[in-house]
Amino acid sequence: MNFDFSDDQRMLRDQAQKFLTDQSPPRVVRDVLEDSAKAYDEKLWGEMAALGWMGTAIPEEYGGAGLCPEDLCVLAEELGRSLAPTPFSSSVYLATEALLLAGSEDQKQKYLPDLAMGETIGCFALAEGVGVPTPKNISVTASNGALSGVKEPVADGDVANFVVVLARSGAADERGMSLYLVDLDGVDRESVETIDPTRSHARLTFNGTSAELLGAEGEGWDLVQKIIDRAAVYFAFEQVGGAQASLDMAVDYAKNRFAFGRPIGSYQAIKHKLADMYIATELARSNAYYGAWAITTGAPDVSVAAAAARVAASEAFNHAARENIQTHGGMGFTWEFDCHMYYRRAKILSLNLGGERRWKDRLISQLEARNAA
Repeated sequence: MNFDFSDDQRMLRDQAQKFLTDQSPPRVVRDVLEDSAKAYDEKLWGEMAALGWMGTAIPEEYGGAGLCPEDLCVLAEELGRSLAPTPFSSSVYLATEALLLAGSEDQKQKYLPDLAMGETIGCFALAEGVGVPTPKNISVTASNGALSGVKEPVADGDVANFVVVLARSGAADERGMSLYLVDLDGVDRESVETIDPTRSHARLTFNGTSAELLGAEGEGWDLVQKIIDRAAVYFAFEQVGGAQASLDMAVDYAKNRFAFGRPIGSYQAIKHKLADMYIATELARSNAYYGAWAITTGAPDVSVAAAAARVAASEAFNHAARENIQTHGGMGFTWEFDCHMYYRRAKILSLNLGGERRWKDRLISQLEARNAA
């Protein structure tokens, strides 16, 4: 079974890489990192919208390109490689996927065309502070079409136009969970500081805020599991792209940095570091490819594939970003070198949708369920 990309998808990858090399070099990422007034690069977002990237997997009848999830994975890897400072993941991997999966025809007609054009930004609110969200600890409530409570941290919640919210609409179990669409105009939003300012986060406070049901009432928890399985694969490709960029940076430095008259890459200790980074990245890539195939074909073990991709990619990017700093030695810890930007992104991506422990537990539970079937 071949999980590799097609010739057309490889061409898309090459073109995306060329575009992002030109439009999202390290100085663009650093501009957002160093400017507290900037949540993302609006110029880059506009250029991406002009290319139709936000509508990659949106059907043509809603203004999208009508491509498949694998095509979106191609773009995700290149966005991760360039550390593109945009709300792409929140708007495309999560909000758009939620609408495609559970939206009514009217909701799709209302939101998807603007999402495809990049004129509207969506986000996804699941977490409520520290800890893994479960049906028992979700405290945001829905009553008579209005939400009350606090969601934090919400990725890109400070720049989005609307949010998809998981809230309690009934009993304190899975049957009491529902998804809602909320216009963020008038909602109390407070920016939350994170290790990576190029991926903004916010605290959203709902106080009797008007909300529109997304999907059937009581099906919110099941819908969330399907949404995050798909998003996990897209995030995994971003992490693979970041891990590969970290590895490339370390290899390039090891070839050109001389110590005692020899390039440091000729020393065994550095060779082993680079080899370990390569192995972790390739393992993550193979798992991510399998995840892409699974969500594209609707394979029955999509949850297993998504969790495996997420675990491997998180470990690979964290490892590569850390060892890239070590390979650069003392200079790797300085603000002037770009190593810390990859380290920041590795950390924040590994926490989106829950940390590594959550996804390891999810992988184990999915494997146990599959073996018991």
